[in-house]
Amino acid sequence: MTSEYLTSTTGKLSEYDPLLKQYAVELNWDWRLLASQAFQESRFKPEVRSWAGATGLLQLMPRTAKEYGVTDALDPADNVKGAIKFLKALQQYWGKRIEDENERLKFILASYNAGAGHIEDAQRLTEKYGGNPEVWEDVAYWLLQKSTQQYSSDPVVKFGFCRGLEPVNYVSQILERFEHYKQFVVT
Repeated sequence: MTSEYLTSTTGKLSEYDPLLKQYAVELNWDWRLLASQAFQESRFKPEVRSWAGATGLLQLMPRTAKEYGVTDALDPADNVKGAIKFLKALQQYWGKRIEDENERLKFILASYNAGAGHIEDAQRLTEKYGGNPEVWEDVAYWLLQKSTQQYSSDPVVKFGFCRGLEPVNYVSQILERFEHYKQFVVT
């Protein structure tokens, strides 16, 4: 894992470490998990805009930014504050549906990336075809299948096609990076 800030002497990931530490507490997350997500979203570059229109350090879509009170998505503090509100809403949403905390985190991250509707579609496919809709590995398989006509048009699917590889990789890469951050960056 590399970062222009991470060295054996600094122990820092980015200039936004203090901001991420401040807000991660609101989620009851290790700040390095939030940092891993920020890296995944923007490589710690708050000026980044995605092809889809997402903006800022934690890449909020314009509608999501507006919904969570973000007035300037390019401002790191405003962006992170809005992203935290969104993540808290996802925590609450999945907290009622996924009992296991580690599994729930994967559903939260995937929903942040692809939207809860696509994740619920994959859960319904998982249940229909004999998997466990509360186990991310089972759901991820069916999320990948939503990129095919056969499954994106299945009667249990409400939100249609999804490039499932993106949220599946998103979750695994964030969690993998988080494990590296825990080894090399002190809290």
